[in-house]
Amino acid sequence: EYEQEKIFCRANCYIYNDKAFCSKQKLSQIPTGIPPSVKSIDLSLNAFRKIQVLNFTNFPNLTTLNLKHNSISYIGKGTFSQLLSLNLLILNTNKIEHLEDDVFDGLFNLTELLLGFNRIQTVAPNAFRSLSSLKILELSKNQLQSIGLLCGIIQHTPQLKNLQIRGNGIKTFKSNDLTNSSIGITYLDLSENPLETFEVSAAVFPMLSSLNLGSPSRKLNLTWAVQKQTVLENVTTLELTGVQLSSGSEWTRLFSSFNSSLTFLKLNCMKYKLRFLISVSCSIPTVSQLQLQSNKLTFISSSLFQKLPSVPFATRNLRSLQKLDLSFNLIKTLECQDFAQLTNLTQLNLQWNNLTALNKCSFVTLSKLEILKLQGNLITKLGGAFTKNLPSLKSLLLNHNKLTAIGKHDFRGLYSLQNLSLSENQIQTLDKSCFSGLKSLTYLQLQMNNLRKESIGNNCLRKLVKLRRLDLSSNHIKYQSSRLKVPPFMNLSNLETLMFSVQRARGKGLFPSNLLQGLTNLKTFTCNTNFIASLPYDSFTYTPHLTSLDISANELLDITPQLFAPLRKLRHLRINNIHAHSLHFLIDANLTELHELEAKKNAFSVISEDIVRSLPSLSVLGLQFNRFTCDCDNSWFVQWIKDNNQTEVEDADNLRCNYPPQSMGKKLLHLNVQSCILDVGFICFISTACTNILILLVTFIYHFSRFQLIYAYYIFLAWLFDYKNRQKRAESQYDAFISYNTNDEAWVYRELVPRLEKEQGWRLCLHHRDFLPGKPIVENIADAIYGSRKTICVISRRYLQSEWCSKEMQLASFRLFDEREDVLILVFLEDIPSSHLSPYYRMKRVLKKRTYLRWPRPSEQQPLFWEKLRQALRSISTAEEDRLLLTVAQSS
Repeated sequence: EYEQEKIFCRANCYIYNDKAFCSKQKLSQIPTGIPPSVKSIDLSLNAFRKIQVLNFTNFPNLTTLNLKHNSISYIGKGTFSQLLSLNLLILNTNKIEHLEDDVFDGLFNLTELLLGFNRIQTVAPNAFRSLSSLKILELSKNQLQSIGLLCGIIQHTPQLKNLQIRGNGIKTFKSNDLTNSSIGITYLDLSENPLETFEVSAAVFPMLSSLNLGSPSRKLNLTWAVQKQTVLENVTTLELTGVQLSSGSEWTRLFSSFNSSLTFLKLNCMKYKLRFLISVSCSIPTVSQLQLQSNKLTFISSSLFQKLPSVPFATRNLRSLQKLDLSFNLIKTLECQDFAQLTNLTQLNLQWNNLTALNKCSFVTLSKLEILKLQGNLITKLGGAFTKNLPSLKSLLLNHNKLTAIGKHDFRGLYSLQNLSLSENQIQTLDKSCFSGLKSLTYLQLQMNNLRKESIGNNCLRKLVKLRRLDLSSNHIKYQSSRLKVPPFMNLSNLETLMFSVQRARGKGLFPSNLLQGLTNLKTFTCNTNFIASLPYDSFTYTPHLTSLDISANELLDITPQLFAPLRKLRHLRINNIHAHSLHFLIDANLTELHELEAKKNAFSVISEDIVRSLPSLSVLGLQFNRFTCDCDNSWFVQWIKDNNQTEVEDADNLRCNYPPQSMGKKLLHLNVQSCILDVGFICFISTACTNILILLVTFIYHFSRFQLIYAYYIFLAWLFDYKNRQKRAESQYDAFISYNTNDEAWVYRELVPRLEKEQGWRLCLHHRDFLPGKPIVENIADAIYGSRKTICVISRRYLQSEWCSKEMQLASFRLFDEREDVLILVFLEDIPSSHLSPYYRMKRVLKKRTYLRWPRPSEQQPLFWEKLRQALRSISTAEEDRLLLTVAQSS
């Protein structure tokens, strides 16, 4: 299945499918922030001068490291010691001059090391000690000059197969300078060295299959000193470009070293008797390919390259021939005898000729033929060529011809056929039995023809029970009904991939809701025609196993979440260029298994958090060429692109803004998300801090100012009741309200009540006698105070300690300051220090406002007290009269 990867940016690198690309960034230090999970890091084309052990310490999965095209001249010991999974290390094109001991320590799994195009002159004996798994080593274009410098390398790399040391200034190659024991090298490149001597004295290269000694840019006068013909007996490919030997006998002796194995010989840029070399080369019985490039050949006739007008007669008797390629000629017809003797032929290529028709005898004897390529011809009729005689044919390519119809039983004899390509013809008609006999067909290509709905609506596909892949795209299939009477794919229960297209009918492309009925195992469906205006919500009811859906290039302005309800296994969704203004339909689509989403070239501007959260398995997201809004609506999405490690956003660094106008063309990832972020944590901190401060403040006030608070509470109640009673003020019901403590009740009933009620006839209000039962106590107090002309407070220490007495006095004192005449009379039964009055600072203000008389204890002065009290209770008192404060000391 097609997998689309994606790119996203991190620091100076692009992270792409577990690969980090950090090239061309002008870096001088190895970047940090590369995810430890990456498997490949590309640091090429930068400005590194040295690398050391701290640069690569946390990459346990790294298999490829590319450091080519830098300026590295120093590699610290143990630099790669923690890269235990590394397989490929590229250090080409740097400035390394020396490889010290254990420079590659820890690379036990390294299989390929590229050190070409450096300045290496010396190699320490133990530099390659850890590279026991190395198979490919490139040391080309250095300054080694002596083959003996490689002795230590060969000793420590027992798995080495490929050794490239071209262009090192080596003049002499002697096998005993390299090793005296047999080694497993299969490819040896000594090209572009000024070789003067090539000597192999023992069978040290028993597995060598490819040897390159050429030097196209210089003239080589080589001495060939291979003492035994058997030491290079397995070489199959030999390049001698630019090599010169002293005589023809030397050339003959050279070629005799490869007389039993050589199949491919390259003699490019040769200066010595080319005709002779060709003659000698052709005498090697095993040679099948001879390359003669850049030799200025003048003796080859141009007629050799003329195209064939017919099948050559010379091929008719090649009974052992298995593959025949006659493509790109001018063959117009096939005769019955052209392939009659080629009974072992398995592949026949006749593509891009001028064939116009076939006949029954064209391939009559080719019972072993498996692949037949006839594409790119002018065939209009099959002529019964495939009704029998090709029982082994597996692949038949007839695309790009001029076929207009497929008739009855045209492929009846191809019961082994698996792949049939009929695309890019002019087919309009498919007979209902045209595919009969194709019992093994798995792949059918019918795209880019002139097929209509009637062409596939006649059950012509019904017998293709093993078909797995069908391409019907780019035809002329139109539907005018939203539901079909006979769906065309009813019997294709094994079909896994369908490519389909719908043309416009009545101005729009209709997609029948039961078009896919019968495709119970369909996994991939593609329908990108640019004509479908809507998809019925039940379009995919019959395809519960669909994993890949491509409905790109349509006009699907409105997609409902119900469309995806049956697609619980969907992993790949492509909705490119469908003119979508939003992806909100994904929120309720329940696509929990979706791994890849492509929504390029649409019209949406915002990707919300709900959309992303609704796709928990998403790993690849493609959103290029949309109209993104660069404001706080996209702030979450931008931050998510930068922070998430699960989903890769394709080319995220090049997503562009379309709105607002001042941001048009700017990169979406440059949006300042910090200005949009509401720091919930900070708000919680401030709220918690304020709550704690409030609790501390309340505790502090209660501890140190609770009396003042209580007083303020009473004042508020007094004001409230005063406000309520001020508007409904009527004639007083009582002459005086007596406020006293129960401990002083004896004095009130023995002295006060008899004097004022019985002797003076005044009506007094007493709480135990006149308060209404069931009425709130505070309302009783307020009604008593405001229903009396005066309030007499009998003050004692116990009075001041009583909560309800305090309320009565506070309420009365508030009325005192609100009215012009005196309404409050304080009678002190005992001396009370001023410190005891501190919580009642309103009383102290009353006491300070006027002077008052203090009565002596002797009882003979009490008549005067009663006289003054009677005067204070008179209703004719004016504001100019002195306020009367009477104090009496209760005699024991």
